[in-house]
Amino acid sequence: MISITGPSVFGRQQGKRRAQQLWFVDPKPQGQEAVSIAQELTIHPHDLLTHASEQHEANEGVWWVVYTRSRQEKAVAGELFRYRFPFYLPLILDDCVIEGRRSRPFIPVFARYVFVFGTDDEMLMTLKTNRISRILPVADQNQLRQDLYQISRLIATDVPLRMERRLRAGKKMRIKTGLFQDFEGTIFSHGGRRRLLVAVEYLEQGVSIEIGDAMA
Repeated sequence: MISITGPSVFGRQQGKRRAQQLWFVDPKPQGQEAVSIAQELTIHPHDLLTHASEQHEANEGVWWVVYTRSRQEKAVAGELFRYRFPFYLPLILDDCVIEGRRSRPFIPVFARYVFVFGTDDEMLMTLKTNRISRILPVADQNQLRQDLYQISRLIATDVPLRMERRLRAGKKMRIKTGLFQDFEGTIFSHGGRRRLLVAVEYLEQGVSIEIGDAMA
C-alpha cells in the first residue's frame, strides 16, 4: 500500500456502466429518468452513511473531502461510480429559467465538494481524472459521517432547503416532534421565521429549513 505521510493533503494534479453512459450521453434527462440517474450518482453504495463505511473500515478506508475543479462535482461522481469507490455527493433540485423555459436541474448542495470513503491507493487513483483540485484529510471521522447522514435525511424529506454558505449564531437544539424529529442543528431567525440550520461542521456550511412551531 502507498503510505501517505506528512499533512496528508494530496496536492494539485496537473495537466453499473449503464448509469454512467446515461449521465454523459444524455446530459439533460427528463422526469423520472433524471431522478433515477441522480439517485445512482449521488451516493454509492446506497447504505454508505449507515453500514457500508463500517464494513469498508476493515480495508483501512477513511473519509476524505474532495475539492473538485469548478463545476466538476457530477463528473467526479461519475468517475467514482465507474471505479465503484464509495462516495456521497449531496444533490437537490433547483428551480431556474433557462432561455425562457423553466428547468429543475440537480445541483450540488456544497459547490466543488464530494465526500469519499476510501483507502490511500483509491484516493491516488481519483487524482488521475484531472478533475480534482485537492483532497483533504478529515480528523473527526464520526462527526463528518453523522453530519452527512443528517444532510441526506433532510434532503429525503423533500422540503424546501436553503443553502447556507456560513454557520450562523443561534441556539443548538434537537427537534423533538413532527416531520423533523431528532434533527439537530442551530435555531435562528430569518425574515421573522424560525429556521433550523443543519451543518457539515468540517466545511462550516450547511442547509436550513423553516420549522415554524416545531417543538425544539
